[in-house]
Amino acid sequence: MASAELRDELNCSICLSLYTDPVSLRCGHNFCRSCIVSVLDAQEAGGVYSCPDCRAEYPERPALKKNRKLSNIVEHFLFTQPDMEKTRTFCSYCTKSHVAAVKSCLQCENSLCDDHLTVHNQTMDHVLSEPTSSFGNKKCSIHKKVLEYYCPEDDTCLCVSCCLVGKHRGHQVELLDEASEKKKKKLRKYLDELNPQKAEILAKMHSLHNDKGKIKEKASEKRKNINTLFINIREQLDIAEKKVLSEISRQEMKILSQISDLMKKMEIKEDELSRKMHHVEEMCRVSDPIRLLQESDITVCSPGDDEDTGGDGGQTNSEEVGLVPEQAEVHVFDKVQDNETDPKTVLQESDQRASLSDKSVVTEEAAVSDDEMADDLEDVLISSILHRSMKDVVTYVTSELGFHVPDILLDVDTAHTDMGLSEDLRTATDLGIKQGRPESPGRFQTYCQVLSQCSFSSGRQYWEVEWNQTGDCGIGMSYPSIERNGDQSALDDNDKTWCLILSDKTCSAFHNSVNPVPDVNLTCPTLGVFLDYEAGRLSFYELCDPIRHLHTFRASFTEPLHVILYVFGRASVKIRS
Repeated sequence: MASAELRDELNCSICLSLYTDPVSLRCGHNFCRSCIVSVLDAQEAGGVYSCPDCRAEYPERPALKKNRKLSNIVEHFLFTQPDMEKTRTFCSYCTKSHVAAVKSCLQCENSLCDDHLTVHNQTMDHVLSEPTSSFGNKKCSIHKKVLEYYCPEDDTCLCVSCCLVGKHRGHQVELLDEASEKKKKKLRKYLDELNPQKAEILAKMHSLHNDKGKIKEKASEKRKNINTLFINIREQLDIAEKKVLSEISRQEMKILSQISDLMKKMEIKEDELSRKMHHVEEMCRVSDPIRLLQESDITVCSPGDDEDTGGDGGQTNSEEVGLVPEQAEVHVFDKVQDNETDPKTVLQESDQRASLSDKSVVTEEAAVSDDEMADDLEDVLISSILHRSMKDVVTYVTSELGFHVPDILLDVDTAHTDMGLSEDLRTATDLGIKQGRPESPGRFQTYCQVLSQCSFSSGRQYWEVEWNQTGDCGIGMSYPSIERNGDQSALDDNDKTWCLILSDKTCSAFHNSVNPVPDVNLTCPTLGVFLDYEAGRLSFYELCDPIRHLHTFRASFTEPLHVILYVFGRASVKIRS
């Protein structure tokens, strides 16, 4: 009752319906915008405008002000009374206020509230239905009579006249209520069939929801692990950097120390040569020939000549070229007297000894300089330290990621006679010419194929191959029990291999002659292969930027797996180390 009273307050006095875009006049009364605009337009001819409720007059056309608060109230009311708004079916006899209808009479084509329905039932026996404002679909379009029967043969509703005359005459018909119950029974049966399907879908959705949560958790955990991994990688790189820089500093200090020692020696020798040069210059300025000839020539030898010359060989010792002029003069004079040699001869011998001594000094300095300066930064040692550190980082990463990078070599005893193998046994090429290999029970006879020496029966392995983009090639894994001759030996035509066939920059996946996915175009000739033996997973990736997943085989492996390669039309495949 309170809802009906509230509705009366929210009805426009012009259209008697809920306000639509309510606006207010200056007198305070509210109307639908379209309703009051129509009224004002009609009043415009008389030149006088007035409120439809209070008759307040306005000399000019009144301005309309939107009543936002009233608009919100109407919207809230409609939200709390969805059925009323949905049906919009009201009693046809309650003209002063809108009262919701409870039934509609199909003969009278009126809708009735509780009060008017009671009166109607007392006076008439008409067919009633749920409240409706549309009576056209309740009556026969031909005879304009109420639909009371249903024809299953034509799947249509009929009136009494349709059953007696016309094309439905003689058909087995049913009352609408009976036909409705039968249809409801079928619908319930169908609903019973749909319920298990819905339950199955809900279960799958629940499972997918759980999987979604697990994937989020796994991704979050993987992010943490990768973050930790990169932190450790950076730490190892910092350590490697420190090792290399430390080695460079060590070598630098060593060589700089050698250079410093050499410079000190050179400074000593430079001082000695300067002293000798100074003495020679002084001797050159002596004008007295006798004094010049009798002057001790200290440039003949250096302080270390005694050790070099010893006392034998007839060479001059330290007393002969001493630093005391008097002793030198006496010695030269005595030698001249004893050997009866001309002083000029003695002078020439002295000059020769001096010249040899000077050359010896220069030669020694040059030799020391060459030996010392031959050392340089050892680039090979620095590179080795860096390479070893990077190798340790890669080993650490692969270990943390839980897979192994094997060293794969091709088995010559299985290679087709037309196949060429590189010296390092990592590249297979179709040469088209027999290589003269001896017969072997494991050798492929029909197709240019080869197996790897190693096999995998556990663990997670990763390796890479590179195609020369010529001809056709196949890359995959195979059981060792694969046939060596005939059609069953082809790696794409048996149940013992899982492979990709590369041809004309396209990629096809094959197992047991079945291509499970559409072919894809390749943008990069380098592929990565990942094998998880226990999980039964074999995945192929295109190593472009970014890396693209090509295909994953799922299987329960029952034998060890060998790498298998196939080449045709001068194709070449290289296993990257």
